[in-house]
Amino acid sequence: MAQTARRSASGTQMIVALLVLLVPILGISFAFTRNPDPQVPSVAYAPVAARAATASEYVVYAPATLPAGWTCTSAQWLPAGASGQAKAVVGDTWSMAFLTPERRYVGLDQRAAAPDAFVTERTREGSQDGASTAAGLDWTRYVSDDGRTRSLVHVDDSVVVVSGDLPYADLEAFAATLAPAG
Repeated sequence: MAQTARRSASGTQMIVALLVLLVPILGISFAFTRNPDPQVPSVAYAPVAARAATASEYVVYAPATLPAGWTCTSAQWLPAGASGQAKAVVGDTWSMAFLTPERRYVGLDQRAAAPDAFVTERTREGSQDGASTAAGLDWTRYVSDDGRTRSLVHVDDSVVVVSGDLPYADLEAFAATLAPAG
């Protein structure tokens, strides 16, 4: 009987020892292997858009209202000659980036100088793919060679490019929110 009690006590001690070792290991493993959603920085684009509208020689477009759940992640005004992305900016350039609720990228880029090169760059060397109308403006559709990126391009006193890895209908819905800034 005493021997059975000792075996039971030593079995309990072994279980406690295993728990003492396993619980911290599981906790550390959980802490270092989980992948929380990264925080997306939100940028107030209205002040940058107002500055761009004041400084620019063309009508600067920005969303009057963002679609529900969309987040502006960057807004940038670069005057001609400023350094941007390792080279001097060719002309006054207005750029914004957004994430949809599904975490898909949508960009708005605008510039008057070197329009052909600008369209080629911003559409990822896209080919024309039809036409759209949004916000009372006529847009030319472009699709990249790999079919992933679609763009809407409006040409007036500047070139406005709305692009993203989304269907044209979603890009048109975003383009419909655009209005002169300032």
